[in-house]
Amino acid sequence: MLEIEDLSKVYPTGTEALKKVSLTVDTPQVVTIIGPSGAGKSTLIRCINRLIEPTSGRVFLDGTNVVILGRRELRKVRRRIGMIFQEFNLVERLTVMENLLSGRLGYVGFWRTYRRKFPRADVVAAFRLLDRVGLAGYQNTRADALSGGQRQRVGISRALMQQPDLLLVDEPTASLDPKTSRQIMRLLVELAHERGTPALVNIHDVGLAQSFADRIIGLAEGKIVFDGTPRQVTAQVLTRIYGEEDWSTTIRKVDENGEADTKKGSSKRKDTLDEEAATG
Repeated sequence: MLEIEDLSKVYPTGTEALKKVSLTVDTPQVVTIIGPSGAGKSTLIRCINRLIEPTSGRVFLDGTNVVILGRRELRKVRRRIGMIFQEFNLVERLTVMENLLSGRLGYVGFWRTYRRKFPRADVVAAFRLLDRVGLAGYQNTRADALSGGQRQRVGISRALMQQPDLLLVDEPTASLDPKTSRQIMRLLVELAHERGTPALVNIHDVGLAQSFADRIIGLAEGKIVFDGTPRQVTAQVLTRIYGEEDWSTTIRKVDENGEADTKKGSSKRKDTLDEEAATG
């Protein structure tokens, strides 16, 4: 379970990125965080695992206050938190398999890692993940030879190789075309639900958030101004988050077709992923 209490972040410039943010994620749900640029979305995600040091407040992961941990204890907690980045953060010169196995670095000794002598169980798990995300046969392909969607699927798989208790996802679709963005969000939601892993996803696309999230949090000027279900996102809510605008073309009605994207996504997954792999 993740509990955030009165989390604040003030940068050296004096900018208040987060202002006493509090939230709880106590079920295996996909929570999307929306808001304008500069609202504090990425700062919130990165304060949870202390890639950015919070100024004040507390972050509890299964009862452990991450904020006060020393370096050694923090490394142990970070093994339980998978991070998926906007720019993929793959090692370009390494193969897909080597990038996946890097997700086990926190569990495997330095010399075994240096010699690429990973436990057989880890290698088997990596092959299973590659098959699950539609990249079977790509294990020896260098990361720099992959398309954007393929790279993001490698990034997702690498995070899952940690067997995390929590997934933090920072703008996973920002560099992708609309179709690939939907495929990646569908895959993220399916994997999170299959594994019972809660996920916090920072995302700009309100339509994608409505289509795939279980819960949506709206940030504005470093504060939570909305916390509810996709069906509760109205024009008034978006005005509260982003400011006055005509939101009629932005609101995506979550109807039977919208629900089919997530509930029936498993049956379409192989076809869509295979199609993207074929087109690069």
